[in-house]
Order: sequence, then C-alpha cells, then structure tokens
Amino acid sequence: MLRVVGDDFVKRYRLQQSLEALERVRGRISEQSYERLKALVEYRLFGKEFDKTPIDEKIVVAFSAGSDSTATVKILRWAGFEVVPVMVKLPQIREPVLLNAQSYGAVFVEIPDYMETISKQIEKGAPICGRCHSMIMRAVEEYAIREGIKIVASGDLLSVGSISIYPKGKVIRLNLPAFLAMDKREAISVLGKKYALEFGCSLWESAVRKYNVLKKFAIQRILRELRAGAIDEDIAKRLILDVLMK
Repeated sequence: MLRVVGDDFVKRYRLQQSLEALERVRGRISEQSYERLKALVEYRLFGKEFDKTPIDEKIVVAFSAGSDSTATVKILRWAGFEVVPVMVKLPQIREPVLLNAQSYGAVFVEIPDYMETISKQIEKGAPICGRCHSMIMRAVEEYAIREGIKIVASGDLLSVGSISIYPKGKVIRLNLPAFLAMDKREAISVLGKKYALEFGCSLWESAVRKYNVLKKFAIQRILRELRAGAIDEDIAKRLILDVLMK
C-alpha cells in the first residue's frame, strides 16, 4: 500500500514536520487517531509495521473519485479508520463518476449556490478551481460537524508537513498525501490500476473555451505543483499539453 521513503532527504524532512504538526493537534483528536496517524508516518520513515485493527474512529474524506482522494480513502481504510467519503454533487460530475463514488460508499451533499458563485467567477475571466475547492471543503466540513466527526481529510498533495494537519474551526483538517509526503505517482500506485492524466473538469473546459486566459492560470497551477514536488516533469508536461489542447 505504502512504500518507505528511504534516503529521500526532502520527504524525510517533510515527514518529520508532519510528526511535529501531529503533536500540535494531539489534544484535539482521540488518542487512538493520534497513535494510528503517527504509526502511518513512522511506517513511511522506517518501514515500522503497525497494528491495523479497525478502530472506532470516523474520518470524513472530501471525495472526488480522482486519484488523490481515492488513494486517501484506501490508505485510511488500510490503516484501520472508518472512512466516510463525502462527494459534493456538482453539475459537471458525470454519471460514471457518481457510480464509482457509490462503490466506495460515498455520501452525497450539495452546495445550493454553487453555479451562481462559479458563474460569476467565469464571467470575470477569473480562476475557478480555487473557489470551487474552497466551496467543496466548506460543504464537507459542515457535513462532518453535523455528524460529530472530528477529522476531515483531503487528497491535497501540495501542503508541506508543517501544515498538513491543523485545526480549522470545529474540525481538524488532514491533507493526507501531504502528511505522508506522497507525490502524484505514489498516489496513482495506491490505486493499483492505470489512471488517465487529464486537467480540469467539463465545467472548466467550457469556461476555457470562452476565456482562453484560464489556460494560463491552469499552467501556473501545474508548475506550482511541479515546484512543490507533487508531480514530476513528465506528468507536468502531459498536463500542460492537455491544457493547451483544450
């Protein structure tokens, strides 16, 4: 499921930062969760095996059925957590994706003002991915609060170890791939199958046909992920070419 990072200095440093960040939220999560998350990091660092017996602790995962959020669900379940994937039903999500999400036991929620807000962004020729992500995370956090679930996880690859787990209002946000210093190839390998690399959703594609400048923002985002080590040069090239071909 996970591989040991070995002598990779950068990843080892990030994992040490994750352990420090975990200590800062120790009093905000159950001791079982703390110990199991610590064991996951130590497994990445040293290959130290740990007890994967299921624990009585639910974690909500913001679920898109993409590689990163799917890897997050699989890793947390492998580690013994009771995972609740929560997918926001957006207009651009196709039926096969919804069916795939159902196979993971996803719960579906909605954002009533989603299209109104995103349409305003599009009309301004402004980036929509960041706004979309923040709206999704807010909806998922609200679900977790209603259900009394403390930890909300995402498939975020970008944040460094020091901010990969942190308090956010009434919940603890856990960006699991970042917490485990994973990159895109590692996330895909967790899936155990081929994964088609594409940039954006159908809503982004329709927006970029109207405002070509959105391609520039997309490429900037890809390069940011490259600089952060979340993706490698080959993946970056493939994604940039995909953006340019839209």
